[in-house]
Amino acid sequence: MIIELPIIVAIVLFLLLSSIRVLKEYERGVMFTLGRYTGVKGPGVRLVLPMVQQMKRVELRTVVLNVPKQDVISRDNVSVKVSAVVYYRIVDPEKAILQVVNPYEATSQLAQTTLRSVLGQHEMDDMLAQRDKLNAAIQQVLDLNTAAWGMKVTNVEIKDIDLDETMIRAMARQAEAERGRRAKVIHAEGERQAAQTLTEAARLLSSEPASLQLRYLQTLADISNEKSSTIVFPLPLDLISPLLRAVKKE
Repeated sequence: MIIELPIIVAIVLFLLLSSIRVLKEYERGVMFTLGRYTGVKGPGVRLVLPMVQQMKRVELRTVVLNVPKQDVISRDNVSVKVSAVVYYRIVDPEKAILQVVNPYEATSQLAQTTLRSVLGQHEMDDMLAQRDKLNAAIQQVLDLNTAAWGMKVTNVEIKDIDLDETMIRAMARQAEAERGRRAKVIHAEGERQAAQTLTEAARLLSSEPASLQLRYLQTLADISNEKSSTIVFPLPLDLISPLLRAVKKE
């Protein structure tokens, strides 16, 4: 009996120590008693009866998931490789354990298929120019599908969009053509405005003969400042008609 007592005490201490579980602040413990779900335990020291109870640890911290590059064919039949990053966390430990075998692997696979599916519905120009809109669309789909697993997708960001060399050259030519078109439009608009201004100036000068004569004299003054030795300039009769009339009266 003296020999058996230490053995019994050792067994009791071993069972007691093996039943102690410590949960951190960001962890939750999903409890099972004889195979049945019996609740979720919060942080702190918890006792788990050996061979009777079992506890599954679940982390509540945000998980960063790198989605590897996926081959995507856009709606305008352009093949690109797209990678992304997904931020998500477990908000319902019960569902995360009871509804899916591995919530992290399931979310990873779902993120890959969703990335290909959502981006395949848009054209390549949208992928390059409307990333925020596409990020929100992917996040909405993921959040809807992972809710049954107790997951919450907080953010999705498209990282890289890789194009082949042929497409890069085609885009460069397209951008150059677009810049040329804009330059021609700006030049044509400048010509139109200049012609409109000249037309208004001519209409104003024609309505006021005195203004036309003053403009003529100003032009003569400008020409006089030139370094040319000989200047031939027509003299309007309107300027000399008063002189002609004075001579005829004499």
